[in-house]
Amino acid sequence: MFCSVFFFFFQTELWQPASPIYITTNSEVHLYIRSTSVEFVTELLRKHGITYRMLLENTPALIEMQIKNDTSDPRSGGVFYERYHSLEDIYYWINKTKQDHSDMVKVILIGSSSEKRPLYVLKLSGRRDEVKRAMWIDCGIHAREWISPAFCMWFVKYALAFYNQNTEITEILNNMDVYILTVMNPDGYKYTWTTDRMWRKNRSNNKDSDCLGADLNRNFDANWCTKGASDNPCDPTYCGQFPESELETQAVARFLRSHKDTVKLYLSIHSYSQMLLFPYSCSYDEIPNHNELFEVVKEASAKIRRYYRNNYKYGPGAKTIYLAPGGSDDWAYNLGIKYSFTFELQDRGRYGFLLPPSFIPQACNEALLATKVTALHVIKKLNEELP
Repeated sequence: MFCSVFFFFFQTELWQPASPIYITTNSEVHLYIRSTSVEFVTELLRKHGITYRMLLENTPALIEMQIKNDTSDPRSGGVFYERYHSLEDIYYWINKTKQDHSDMVKVILIGSSSEKRPLYVLKLSGRRDEVKRAMWIDCGIHAREWISPAFCMWFVKYALAFYNQNTEITEILNNMDVYILTVMNPDGYKYTWTTDRMWRKNRSNNKDSDCLGADLNRNFDANWCTKGASDNPCDPTYCGQFPESELETQAVARFLRSHKDTVKLYLSIHSYSQMLLFPYSCSYDEIPNHNELFEVVKEASAKIRRYYRNNYKYGPGAKTIYLAPGGSDDWAYNLGIKYSFTFELQDRGRYGFLLPPSFIPQACNEALLATKVTALHVIKKLNEELP
């Protein structure tokens, strides 16, 4: 309770870890402090002998740089994908992508948000002469993680541009349909562009509380609302009133349940901390195919380090970062999607959720490389199982 009051009263956002319950002696904590509270908070830290370092001092200018966009037209070339885009731009991009690539792209409406915004899934298909297995990628489950939707757009751009040119993406699309939900949390994402850049949750109303929103990645039915989630609607990790209480969660769960026989790979894209994670995050239990998934993320991490000279931690979520019950990856795994991963993109805290647009290309290429590694592994394993 003290931590919640502290963060609210002094206009301070906890970036890392996601919840105050994970703050321990000698642990590293990332705080976003509003300018009006900087002097008081830093004095408080000094008073208690807590060492600190100021990473960002002019965040309004950084935010302004993020939203500055010279073009909303995908036809403008590669530079379009090296910018962050408003929700309106993303919706326009979805429709334009479908129009320009009608032979490979379908748009599926899987539901709507609490504020009635559509949840569009792009379906990418290569060879159409057979019923294929599928993979799922969702982005933007947490509103402030702008690099996440940027990656989903980057992946679509790359897949369409290099199909039948790059052997890896061609093999993926010829063997798997790819379902891509570019913004799972459109209400929260919109809110970060108009009102509060640091908003995390969705924007649903909560019974008996003036605080809005639930953490969609604590709202799935996987050890729901146990340690690592909050039952306080005012907390950023609020788990919701019950499992799948949120319309956005319901839409994703409904779609995946109806496609559970074909979807063989689940990817959820987040930021930040540079980690490649697999179940479980909701408990410390080891999954039956732990060793296999560990080797997959180990290979992906090694390739990122080799090609981009950047380091990604890897392992099961709870043991690698912290307990996070109610997560989509654990739920998908329990549904029967045995290749389920969460990728935490750049960076490790220098900019955090305010990653400058200049970082988009490398961050997305790193995630693209990890996506290729996982997808190709799944295709190989599934083909080995064929009679």
